[in-house]
Amino acid sequence: MALSASEKQAFLAEPHVAAFSVTEPDRGPLTVPVWYGYEPGGRPWITIGPGSRKAEALEAAGRFTLMVDTVEPRTAYVSVEGPVAESRPATDAEIREMAARYLSGAALDAYLDFAHNTLGDHLTVVMEPEHWLGADLTM
Repeated sequence: MALSASEKQAFLAEPHVAAFSVTEPDRGPLTVPVWYGYEPGGRPWITIGPGSRKAEALEAAGRFTLMVDTVEPRTAYVSVEGPVAESRPATDAEIREMAARYLSGAALDAYLDFAHNTLGDHLTVVMEPEHWLGADLTM
């Protein structure tokens, strides 16, 4: 059963791991798992390394797709696609906000230390959502 617009937005707002997809010249799309941020009515965003393959592909393509799904307690998915609305250096607050969607307590602190000391600079990339798909396949 297809999801309504508000159901798609509510599902995307949950802290799933997304499949990030962006086209690459002369290949199939680059598709990798990413953490993402989203609030209903807003614009989805991710953080990535500025010199990463994802960043280079985004620079060339100018748009990307996020797809999130779950199989428990129900089988459902939402996919959103659109152009890059903004790309800028990520702030420490954005890195913390993103990580806190997925981790808490000591695990969050350990990840933030790792990110700060090992991963280096990140970009925040914001999507202008244009195309949505979604369904709840549980019957």
